[in-house]
Amino acid sequence: MSLKTITKNNVTSLAELVNLRQPVLSDGEVLNPIRDRHQARLHELALPTTRDEAWRFTDLSALTQVNFTPAPSLSLEASQIELNQLPEAPESRVVFVNGRYSDRLSQQEALPEGLYAGNLANLPPDQKAKLGDYLAKQPGQEEVFTALNSASFQDVAVIWLRRGTVVDVPLQLLFVSVPEDSAMLTQPRCLVVAEANSHLTLVEEFVSTVEGCPDSQAMAYFNNAVTEMWLEDNAELTHVRLQRDHGSAFHIGKTAVTQARDSRYACHTLNLGSQLSRQNLDVYQTGPGTQTTLNGLTLIGKAQTSDIHSTVIYDHPHGTVNQLHKCIVGDKGHAIFDGRVVVRKKAQLTDAKQLNRNLLLSPKARVNTKPQLEIVADDVKCSHGATVSQLEADEVFYLQSRGLDKTTSQNLLVDAFAAEILQEIPVESLRTAIGQCVACRTISY
Repeated sequence: MSLKTITKNNVTSLAELVNLRQPVLSDGEVLNPIRDRHQARLHELALPTTRDEAWRFTDLSALTQVNFTPAPSLSLEASQIELNQLPEAPESRVVFVNGRYSDRLSQQEALPEGLYAGNLANLPPDQKAKLGDYLAKQPGQEEVFTALNSASFQDVAVIWLRRGTVVDVPLQLLFVSVPEDSAMLTQPRCLVVAEANSHLTLVEEFVSTVEGCPDSQAMAYFNNAVTEMWLEDNAELTHVRLQRDHGSAFHIGKTAVTQARDSRYACHTLNLGSQLSRQNLDVYQTGPGTQTTLNGLTLIGKAQTSDIHSTVIYDHPHGTVNQLHKCIVGDKGHAIFDGRVVVRKKAQLTDAKQLNRNLLLSPKARVNTKPQLEIVADDVKCSHGATVSQLEADEVFYLQSRGLDKTTSQNLLVDAFAAEILQEIPVESLRTAIGQCVACRTISY
């Protein structure tokens, strides 16, 4: 069954495809009511097309042509994910394979008592009793792909910090997709709860077992991921989100963040893989004095499409948001950026900065950018902007005049363009790895 006919009606056919009634791997009492509610919601929804304003630059026709089957439950050997392991987190790792928790690949020996990292099945009873206040409670649950995930996810990654817990080592959350002989659909789901005065650095990665660069080809699969994050008073979360699915994959992700008073959220988004990817990043303020930092780097080529849609809504005073997203686009790649910052009447003394910068490396590369500020408050300091450019000939000539060849000169300029984002990543091994990807992909373009 493909998605082709669904665009004419609704997503019920896809909901039936993933067999919502199969047994869950964690806690059916908690998950089944959520799945039933969103399954009913799917009857009212349609897949978006380019006629929808939020999707007018993102064509899903390639996705609708693929016949998907539910991802099977598989067991991997540690050697199969060895290249994806962070040296900084050898005993601080949670692994999901095809959307299901893998206890044998996960390691939590370095984690303190106040942090739970695992799946829903092993969540302590007192935290499980509070789950109904958080899971599938973020705004935006009515969006079609979010509803699809809520109607059919099979397991949940849960990261829960108790009050006052400070974690000194990064925690790696690894979602691994294993391509099979037929195209498959996976539904990764994650819930992060940071109670008051807690602190964590979380590295959320989406990878496949296909060897080679993220644009390598293999059997297609569709990753439909949803992550919900709740930051309570004075909590601090540094979030690195790395998407490097292989080059035939489809990836649509939703990250929804709610920030309470004086909380601090920093997101570093890195998009390298998939033939078509989209991330919806929504941040909601529920108290004054919040700080939000959104950094992003998109690196695509060939015929890849990468779409970043972000929304930050401020409804309380003394909030700050600083957003910088950069795109490096080569060959026939297509990048989309749609950033929206909403400053409502109560959000006086807000400081908001938004900037999208794009570098095109070939004549056929293209970008659509739409930074937006919607301001109702009258005592704010806000700015936004966008740039689209190619490598400057005089800058390349200057480097060549100092003895460098043309290719090396171009690579240095691209490296410098990406460095502003990469230097903010708090994990050194990731900074190095992504920097190598920038250099490698630039040469191929």
